[in-house]
Amino acid sequence: MKTLLKVGTRGSKLAMIQTQDALERLEKLFPSFGFETLPITTIGDRDLTTDLRASPDDFFTRDLDEALRKGQIDLAIHSAKDLPTPVAPDLDWFWLPWREDPRDAWILPRGKTFADLPAAPVVGISSARREAYCRTRLPQAEMRTIRGTIQARLDQLDAGDFDAMLMAGAALKRLNLEDRVTEWVPLSDLPVPAGQGYLAVTFRMGDPILTKLRSYFVKAVRFVGAGVGSADYCTLGGLKDLRQAEVCLYDILMDEALLTELPPDAERVFVGKRCGEHSVKQNEITTLIANYARQGKRVVRLKGGDPGLFGRLAEEIEELDRLAIPYRVRAGVTSLTVATTGTGMLLTRRGVSRGFTALTPRAAEGAVSGVGRDVREKMPLVLFMSLSVASDMAKQLLDEGWEKTTPVAIVYDAGSNNEELYRSDLLTLQSQITNLKSKIAEDAPGLVLIGAAAGTAYRRDTGALAGQRVLVTCSEALLEKASLRITDFGGFPILRPLIKLVPCAMQRDVTTFDWIVLTSPSAVQLFMEQARKGDLRKLPKLMTCGPGSASALKTFGIAPDLMPPMDYSAEGLAALLQAHDFTGQRVLRLRSEKAGTLLADVLREKGATVEEAVLYTNEWIRYEKLPVFDTVFFASASAVESFCGQFSAETLQGKLIVAIGKPTEVALAQVGCKAQIIGDEATVEGAITSLAKDAVLKC
Repeated sequence: MKTLLKVGTRGSKLAMIQTQDALERLEKLFPSFGFETLPITTIGDRDLTTDLRASPDDFFTRDLDEALRKGQIDLAIHSAKDLPTPVAPDLDWFWLPWREDPRDAWILPRGKTFADLPAAPVVGISSARREAYCRTRLPQAEMRTIRGTIQARLDQLDAGDFDAMLMAGAALKRLNLEDRVTEWVPLSDLPVPAGQGYLAVTFRMGDPILTKLRSYFVKAVRFVGAGVGSADYCTLGGLKDLRQAEVCLYDILMDEALLTELPPDAERVFVGKRCGEHSVKQNEITTLIANYARQGKRVVRLKGGDPGLFGRLAEEIEELDRLAIPYRVRAGVTSLTVATTGTGMLLTRRGVSRGFTALTPRAAEGAVSGVGRDVREKMPLVLFMSLSVASDMAKQLLDEGWEKTTPVAIVYDAGSNNEELYRSDLLTLQSQITNLKSKIAEDAPGLVLIGAAAGTAYRRDTGALAGQRVLVTCSEALLEKASLRITDFGGFPILRPLIKLVPCAMQRDVTTFDWIVLTSPSAVQLFMEQARKGDLRKLPKLMTCGPGSASALKTFGIAPDLMPPMDYSAEGLAALLQAHDFTGQRVLRLRSEKAGTLLADVLREKGATVEEAVLYTNEWIRYEKLPVFDTVFFASASAVESFCGQFSAETLQGKLIVAIGKPTEVALAQVGCKAQIIGDEATVEGAITSLAKDAVLKC
């Protein structure tokens, strides 16, 4: 049975069309949801005289907001640029990812050009931004406010009330009126609001169904410790996050060389603070982070040093916790470490010092607080390498007067894939340690945290994957893509590549062929590493199975000449080949030693002379034991073979199994395992998004 949701929207033709398109996309993604559309007239629809430049922020949303509050609708769909700033605190929102052309467009009467305009044309505009641009483009023009539906505005133009109009091209395209565009305005000439071309969904704050639905469209925020003094102190994980960022909010207390790691088109937002000189208030930073995340952007919050040490991380993650937006924190190298270990003033040294106290004299609102004994005794206590004597330490603290209910946390293998966290209090710590000795290796690295801080933890149940530990078994070439999307969806990638690709030397002159067949990103990478030693301009035409391989080729400045439009698999490419004639053409099929003969067989049927060559072999990567995991992702039959050869198929009982495509699904079936999730597309992206959709549908 479908979950029926009532959807509010403005009643104009444009609003109904764009809402229906959005709902069809949502229903295709999530078949268990059904939608009933309820048109609602807004103030902006009833009042056609108020100049939009002077209208209130909620001119087009207020009535829809009230319908949400009264329970008449479950969600509302708006043009994203119509949302007020800020959205009312009792409502929540997110953008849908499908963007129409964001550019503005000039519309003149049919058959007219700019050369036909009078000396002082009357131009219809609806925003101060467009007015400013018009004054540059047509300085003699008379600016007049234009209101009404898109068709009503066009009618006014055609009736001679205006000589030209400037408006959002997205509206014309959605109404199939693109033929009315006289000239598109480049974004470089007229920047547009961030939401132009996007649609937004609003809903009641905390609605469990809509919050879960949103989890598919938002990406986990990354909090990255920039280190101090030099970019050298940012971790490798932090650099990876920066290289994938779409928005970066950064502090002043860092090396700005780190910003060069960002993609060229990433948005850079400076939110730096110095003591007593706050350029952006903390609550404003928190709001920015949440808003960019709700827009579907991959956000990196780059903080000097380590985010968790005097970095006001708590305030920023509390808002994300409230909104159930996922996040991940990359610890950083702090000034504490750099100023001591980096200079030789070692804080711990056998026979000299067994530990240290670190605190700030700064209290709330910039006040100064003392560092007396009463203050220090309330600080969290961290005991390193103390598991074997932790119960003795607890007894000593209790004897000194510590409360029996003081929280205690025991952390093993911190920062690794095998990290485990156990909680207790001072009174029960001894029994907790006794129980853990049967579960944890005696030499496992661990520490004990005692105090109020031990009672807190990051929220890990948000995002579409809600903290699932996903074992990723694919080759090194695909690990980063899989890890990126699992983290985006709020999961934890556990990276265990099970196969290693060993390249084989090519013995053929590839320039004597008409076509080369490459069916995976790994094949592309290995082939291009050899081909780039020669003249890439002499390469024959290339055919690939899908966007993953095409993306790998793009890094070398090359695009595939043939690729299936939808079914990204060997079968999809084979179906596409059926529509082509390869008579008299020579084709080189580069493959692994275990690839099937389907493509070569089809090409021969279509008249080609096909030679096959093994480009790489698969070797197992071996591990002594498996980490803890909930879900496993297999990207090849070879990975299935390696896994079952090392750990047996029985290990997969009770686990959620994801297969990238049909060949992997077949390989799993051959060992008695069923893949519960198959990628909608035979790509890493397709498989992980299918996993996320499955998680949302189970809500």
